[in-house]
Amino acid sequence: MEYFQDWAKDMHTKVKTVTSSNTTKTTMTTPAKLYGKDLSAYEEIDVEDLLAKLSAEEINILAKEVDPDDSFLPPSQRCSYDCDRESTGPLNRKQLIEHINKQAIETPDVPDVKPYVAGVVRGKKWIPPDPPKKEQDADEQITIDLGDEYESALQDASQEEIIDLAAILGFHSMMNQDQYHASLLNKGQPVGVGWDGITKASKQKIYPQDPPNDTDPEGTLKQVKEDSPKLIDLNWNNIKNISEEKFDSLFDALANNSHLEILSLTNVGLTDRQAFKLADALEKNNTLKVVNVETNFISPSGIVRLVKSLLKTKSVEEFRATNQRSQVLGNKIEMEITSLVEQNPTLLRLGLHLEYNDARHRIAAHLQRNIDTNRKRRMGRFSRNYMVGYLPRY
Repeated sequence: MEYFQDWAKDMHTKVKTVTSSNTTKTTMTTPAKLYGKDLSAYEEIDVEDLLAKLSAEEINILAKEVDPDDSFLPPSQRCSYDCDRESTGPLNRKQLIEHINKQAIETPDVPDVKPYVAGVVRGKKWIPPDPPKKEQDADEQITIDLGDEYESALQDASQEEIIDLAAILGFHSMMNQDQYHASLLNKGQPVGVGWDGITKASKQKIYPQDPPNDTDPEGTLKQVKEDSPKLIDLNWNNIKNISEEKFDSLFDALANNSHLEILSLTNVGLTDRQAFKLADALEKNNTLKVVNVETNFISPSGIVRLVKSLLKTKSVEEFRATNQRSQVLGNKIEMEITSLVEQNPTLLRLGLHLEYNDARHRIAAHLQRNIDTNRKRRMGRFSRNYMVGYLPRY
């Protein structure tokens, strides 16, 4: 009921305000009417009495015409559609779909206004538009005046000379690899390969495989234990089936060795257990300068332990440990390695794959400072030796 009362009040009058520079005037427009009467005549009517006089059918018709804007009412009461048919039973989705498909198949198609006839064009035939004209035809390209001397030289040049000129100017797309390399090396152009020749794939160069590592683990291990001055570089790279007892003996001997400078243990199957033993040996050794443990099965925590051991030895200048079991170290491990490297004053080269830019930049900056410091130290030592060697004798 409030809906009809509010609607009647809104439609009562319309006020038009006209504002001028001096005064403001308010004028009344023509009052709105409903069924020939002014809306003010309906203000005193009692809506409840009007609804009480309506029959059930009239109230049903009125409910269908009015859509109450009330979200609390169920949709069945807000919808104006009212089905008078009785329910045929519970919903059976499968039977409903079968009935809809059957009705669609049995319903005849609507006949076309103009039946289809083979070979007869109905409607307008589509004609493609003319292609846009090119701004410049092939004959009207921009020409460059190179001068009589250069034009005569290019006209009289042979095909090989033009290819050499294109190679010098860097026009790689105008020639294949054989022509380009032949021009740079001045070997002469290949026979049968020109501007119009068939481009063939270059044959791949087959390089011989690296010979197997013929280092004797038993003999070198004995030299490390005896601290032989002849053994400076120990290379066990790619040697398979090295027992854990040999690794343990090697790392125990490294602690007391004073001549070995390069230790290479690439692709030998090192695990965390051997990595921790190697770290203990590095803390006691003072002569190793290069340590390479790439391509093994060391975890990120084992790499951190090895980098941490370099702080005590103060002699290792190059450490390499890429291509391990875990390719990604993680932010926490990389930041820990960065902190350890920044505390190391002797490390010059580090072989590790770091994912984060912050770690890479900080480590690179610190290693560069170590390199500069090492270079200045060597230059100062050289200058002192030079001055001592040339001091006059009295």
